[in-house]
Amino acid sequence: MSGSPASPSPAPSLGSALRAWWAGRPPTAGAAVMATGVVSIGLHLTGYDVLSRVTLAMTAAAWVALAADFAVRLVRGRERWLTEAGTPGALTAVAATTVLGTRVCALGRVTLAEALLALAVVLWPVLLVTVVRQWRRGMPGAVFLCCVATQGLAVQGAVLAKAEAAAWLAHTALVLFWLGLVLYAVALALFDLRQVAEGAGDQWVAGGALAVSALAGAELLAADDEGLYLWNDDDTGVLRTVTVALLVLALTWYAVLLVAEVRWPRPRYDMCRWATVFPMGMTAAATLSVAAAVDVPSLRGLGEVLLWAAVAAWLAVAAAALAAALASVRSRAPR
Repeated sequence: MSGSPASPSPAPSLGSALRAWWAGRPPTAGAAVMATGVVSIGLHLTGYDVLSRVTLAMTAAAWVALAADFAVRLVRGRERWLTEAGTPGALTAVAATTVLGTRVCALGRVTLAEALLALAVVLWPVLLVTVVRQWRRGMPGAVFLCCVATQGLAVQGAVLAKAEAAAWLAHTALVLFWLGLVLYAVALALFDLRQVAEGAGDQWVAGGALAVSALAGAELLAADDEGLYLWNDDDTGVLRTVTVALLVLALTWYAVLLVAEVRWPRPRYDMCRWATVFPMGMTAAATLSVAAAVDVPSLRGLGEVLLWAAVAAWLAVAAAALAAALASVRSRAPR
């Protein structure tokens, strides 16, 4: 008696194609949330509140989607989660949460901002220790995310300290600020400088980490302006000097990386390009904030120019990301 013929395997549906595309995203996808969030912050600082709220809504929606996926992978795919948690890109979970929390706090949603900061504080040591264990020489630009995540906590802590007149939170943020600079120095020693010419986009985080550090310094100075008497004159002088120096270094990195992009163009889209937009936007936000914190109004014009450059980069990368996503889904969808 002959066996029955094997039934054909079902054709993949559009839904399964979408799920396959979503499941294939790397941990660095959180950089898209960071980039969109920092653009929202920059637009808020320059008074474009309607555009800022639109990009904030996009940031929040993307953050919720990635947070849900983070939780699902932790519960259902523990082995894959542990593998991805050891990569530098995992720290985008912390950084993206602090960027969203900082912008939410500016809206006056202090309770929500506190919840986001608490979540980031819980994730930060777990992911940081896991990532640091995998460090080696010749790392890509994502190695600087250890500094970005730490300084993100410092920024949000300083912003909340100002909103709530909480001196203890500002002092904690100051400790994180100095720790972030130590982590930057270590990351710089491990960074492969050839990435400036060869990187897929995350080489920009080398400058973005200094920009978020400058932003943290500016927010710490601003917190003291609320009458909390956080620092004495000597401490304030040191903080001002370091903050300005960090901004100068961030702008120097920006110039170097921009020249490298012209000298060694890399027009092909890569997910790491979101890690280019984030530093561009963060440099703009840092310039605007430092201008106010140290009372140098002339910096504001530069900050606005950098902001619109970041907006243009965001639009270009978003269009390329959408095209890449559609092509990926079409390749998996039934024909």
